[in-house]
Amino acid sequence: MADSVDLYWLPLGAGGHFVKWNGRIYEALKARRERRRPLALYHSALQVHLGQETYVIEQAPEPDLTSESRGVVAEGPVGAQWAARFRVFRYEIRVWRGGNIPDVVEAVDSPRLVSDDTEVARQVLGAAPHVPTHVWGRDELGTGEMWNSNSIIAWILSAGGIHAEEIQPPAGGRAPGWNAGVVAAQRPAPDPT
Repeated sequence: MADSVDLYWLPLGAGGHFVKWNGRIYEALKARRERRRPLALYHSALQVHLGQETYVIEQAPEPDLTSESRGVVAEGPVGAQWAARFRVFRYEIRVWRGGNIPDVVEAVDSPRLVSDDTEVARQVLGAAPHVPTHVWGRDELGTGEMWNSNSIIAWILSAGGIHAEEIQPPAGGRAPGWNAGVVAAQRPAPDPT
């Protein structure tokens, strides 16, 4: 298989009713406030092919304590910083060698090849462990969008050398949080000292 980076667009709530209905309510309210029709909501994941290996990069809830088997490279809080002490209020970022994207059969306009350059595939894999772990569901960066799975994927693509600001979700849909990731990747990294 050729080296590549593929983007997958998954309908929000694929495989589960709770997230799907909450997403529809959120989008209906946002559309009404913005005086437009509601759109389909998508979240994103990546599949990177490098040599003989395939890696899945995604953000997901932290389901249990066996994170090594899923290639977890970072964790972040959901809702508020203080809530992260409870596992149910943490998300994880995975770079999962040999992993799979849950509900990939429901993906729309996917896979979408975003690069077939070996060095870019390496850069994307190398960037993933360094993605910022802002509070999921909050707009801590002041971008007008909450930080979420789309923010994380957009940040990783941007940090990996791909023009994520040019990528659009499937026709008739939105990817909330995407721009937050692009903006975060364009800002200088905080000084660790």
